[in-house]
Amino acid sequence: MLCSPLLLDSRQLKPGVSMQYHLIIGNQAYSSWSLRGWLLLRAFNIEFEHEVVPLYVPEYDEFLARNYPSRTVPTLRVNDDGNEMMIWDSLAMAEFLHEQHPEAGIWPTGIAERAAARSFCAEMHSGFDALRSTMPMNVRREYKTITPDTETRADIDRIEDLWRWARSNWGGGGRYLFGEHFCAADAFFAPVASRLRTYQVSLKPESQCTVEALLNHPATVEFYEAGKRETWVLEFNEFDQG
Repeated sequence: MLCSPLLLDSRQLKPGVSMQYHLIIGNQAYSSWSLRGWLLLRAFNIEFEHEVVPLYVPEYDEFLARNYPSRTVPTLRVNDDGNEMMIWDSLAMAEFLHEQHPEAGIWPTGIAERAAARSFCAEMHSGFDALRSTMPMNVRREYKTITPDTETRADIDRIEDLWRWARSNWGGGGRYLFGEHFCAADAFFAPVASRLRTYQVSLKPESQCTVEALLNHPATVEFYEAGKRETWVLEFNEFDQG
């Protein structure tokens, strides 16, 4: 199967006149949740500043103390004409940014596909525990000798089924899950695509095209390149095989 060509979105969006965004993320080599937050801004051309907080080091404890009630990354700090607010959950970020930038296309426009995309994000947000635990994200490595266990393979099969279903109903031959335009569902599944590449998982041709589309998006490539330049190493995200 031939993957459709990459189409770049030329829209350029800015926060409201007084609103400024500051995104706090973890190690770009490892933090799948941070990739979601990054894509919810960069992939939709919303202007923001960002900082990287290394995970599981003293600086991370300082981040938690400084940014209460956030207990995780990504965290989005919003300054609205001197009034600060904080969003520390990627689903909440997607909804907040959609409210501020309805023209950005964060969610699909049709009611049925928008409901499906939200369901995709919710399931990704709370499920697929086996895949998360056995195949941690690592943008600097590719392994050829790790075989998914039964539970992980079941997660992968479910993901492939969801991708096929979305593309068959709303893909219309486009590169992304819901057609020609990247949306929040693509942002939420991009870290999965990263894992599937890192562990060289065997996929159906249509699923492999989705992996390539998500990982070749310019915003994902930018995140990947930054992760590869990092010098921090988390040993439990590194394997000796392959």
